[in-house]
Amino acid sequence: MPLYRDKFYPNTYYHVWNHAVGTDLLFRSDDNYRFFLTRYAHYIAQVVDTHAYCLMPNHFHFLIHIPDEEQLRRFAETEGLPFKNTHQFVMQRFSNMSNSYAKAFNKQRDRQGALLVDYLKRQAVSAAEYYANLIPYIHNNPVKDGFVKHPEDWVYSSFNAILSEKPSLLNRSDVLKWYGNREGFLKSHF
Repeated sequence: MPLYRDKFYPNTYYHVWNHAVGTDLLFRSDDNYRFFLTRYAHYIAQVVDTHAYCLMPNHFHFLIHIPDEEQLRRFAETEGLPFKNTHQFVMQRFSNMSNSYAKAFNKQRDRQGALLVDYLKRQAVSAAEYYANLIPYIHNNPVKDGFVKHPEDWVYSSFNAILSEKPSLLNRSDVLKWYGNREGFLKSHF
């Protein structure tokens, strides 16, 4: 069974996901989902391009693109953060995000212990077909698990944000360009 621990390299797309420990829920309220996204915006969205995401009650998925190493290095320098290499820097950002969320969640729920599985799963997206199928896979998670009938009905995914004109942390123009246009994007999901 694969471990899904690909190293983060510059100029590469990745499917990133993680799961709550055991049968725990990662999100128990709307506030939890929203707070997680603020942590993502603070720690991750500043350093990667986000192409898609879906937050489920017990796990999450993201499709991200790592920029070139010089861009990451400049960000680290501006923020006064150490930078050894791309992989270590991005992993530290995900670790900080996860720890920040878990600490707040545990405090809110008067809970102790680990909330997330101890390692972030990540797989490089090296084939165009994988990218094209991954975004619908991410957005259809709540449909597959029976939470909603259609991906647009799930509030905690990027599906509606990609189709919206509102400001977003997503790189929606690249996503829509990949599918040709909005209609191509929609068609890929059904």
